[in-house]
Amino acid sequence: MSNKAIDIFNKIENPNEIILNLLFNACAELKTNEALDLAKETSKRMSKSFHSNPYILSSFLDALMKCGDIKYAQSVFDKSKEKDLPMYGAMMKGYIIHNQLEEVINLFKEIKNPSEVNLIVFFNACAHLKTQQALDLLKKISKTMPKSYYSNHRLLNALLDGFIKCGDSSTGEILFSKMKKTVENYGNLMTGFNQENNPEKTLDLFYKMKKDNIEANIIIYLCIIKALAYIGDYSMSESIIKQIPYSFVVDNQIKAALIDMWGKNGYVEEAREIFSKIPSPDKFAYTAMINSYGLNGMGTEAVTLYYQMPQDFIDEITNICILNACSHSGLVDRARFIFQNIQNKSESIYGAMIDCLSRASFFEEAQQLIYTYERYHPSVLSMYMALLSGARNEKNIHLSQNTYDRMKELFPDRKNPLISAAVLLSNVYASSGDIDKASDIRIKINKSGSKRKIGITWTVVDDQIFRFRAHDQSHPRSKEIYAEGEKISKELIEYGHQYDSSWITRPLHEDETVESVLCGHSERLAIAWNFVANPNTKRIHMTKNLRVCGDCHRSTKLIAAIRQCEIIVRDANRLHHFYTNGKCSCNDYF
Repeated sequence: MSNKAIDIFNKIENPNEIILNLLFNACAELKTNEALDLAKETSKRMSKSFHSNPYILSSFLDALMKCGDIKYAQSVFDKSKEKDLPMYGAMMKGYIIHNQLEEVINLFKEIKNPSEVNLIVFFNACAHLKTQQALDLLKKISKTMPKSYYSNHRLLNALLDGFIKCGDSSTGEILFSKMKKTVENYGNLMTGFNQENNPEKTLDLFYKMKKDNIEANIIIYLCIIKALAYIGDYSMSESIIKQIPYSFVVDNQIKAALIDMWGKNGYVEEAREIFSKIPSPDKFAYTAMINSYGLNGMGTEAVTLYYQMPQDFIDEITNICILNACSHSGLVDRARFIFQNIQNKSESIYGAMIDCLSRASFFEEAQQLIYTYERYHPSVLSMYMALLSGARNEKNIHLSQNTYDRMKELFPDRKNPLISAAVLLSNVYASSGDIDKASDIRIKINKSGSKRKIGITWTVVDDQIFRFRAHDQSHPRSKEIYAEGEKISKELIEYGHQYDSSWITRPLHEDETVESVLCGHSERLAIAWNFVANPNTKRIHMTKNLRVCGDCHRSTKLIAAIRQCEIIVRDANRLHHFYTNGKCSCNDYF
């Protein structure tokens, strides 16, 4: 249709304002070099009156931006003496298309009385930026915009999306409570809660949505499945999944999400059953299944499926998943072979391979790979973090200290990751017996005023989610939990367990013992609570936001055997299936 419009235009000798506007709109839709040349040539032939016509100029700017000539558009915009709101809107939309989001913000600040369209574009830019500055601007503008704008549902949805994408679900929730409820804004808020690791609120919204008689769409169900993947409880997942209509269950996006959910929950057979029933799996289903195998220590199965996958399906994410699968199963040679055959190696692919080598203690090779990457690219913090994690596992003080020093040199402004790195370094010294050095590092962290990430373990008991921190006393039945913990500890000692003080990275207080400190870890409390609530339980499922410590790993293997209860733990790196025979699916490779 756009080509036909241009053909008709070429036959018109003296186009008026309406015709010119239609032409520029057609050029904007085509987005070709030919369309760009025509738009420019036409503008040169226009009379001076048209050049001062904001209506024509806004459509001309839109065409220039969409055809990719940002500089020319900027020149036209800057030369224009009378800039109206649609012209600002055309420029702002163009900057968003070309990912020049800061320009959107700067341009918006020039507008005295922005229109609703200007605000929507601005909110979209903030949502893409996802920075504190963008969030501050969102809050400021939302407080000063006319009250009449609050009846514009499209504008409010854009504002809600901005708050969510900038990581402020709390403010988003307040705005949501004042809005007319639609499936779109329900989906936005659910997405925000999932991003902030608050799946309970996502599920609460789902139930509220049903009460409001708002029909869910595929985005809602994808949010629900993601929340269930985060929670990790079988019965809760099963009961809610049954509520998804069949018309959605057969959708490939839903199937891939379910494969991912069951894999992350530790139920690989359920994931495999869904995958096996897909007549022609797409790349998302293949990748989800490969990742499920990898997370659960089934690297060989992941590699087999990887080679069965159609070659044109394999993308960056697939390659990252297979390298991670090899990493978690110690299949270093297989990872090397796959890595060498990847033609376009991205930053994340290099990072996955470096993690694999570091996890297997091939430190020289991992360092060489970092140097190879840095010949042509800027340094990447996560690669050094992978190297430091591997060195920590081997208690390699020299490499750990050198890697940490290099990270401080390369990334002096990355405050939070450097805190995490300092904690790892402290753990290395502590596990090597140098408690004083470990304590010094911890003191420096505390003096810096920086907050390190706190370990949290959550578990579902009787359809309710419970969260625990180390030495948590907030649970109303804490006395019973700690009593059960002491009972479990006695059983462990009777079966020969010796508590490993190297996993304590600070000096003990007068009223503490190695046993009391380690038994107070969040995952120990979660295990104890499961046995308090259901003494004869045969399966416990927990999720931890950090890597499980070595002493907890050894203890949990023994607890599973003593109590004849399978325990599934998903930590920050992978899933651990602690079987009743006293073994873990990771084969102690974590």
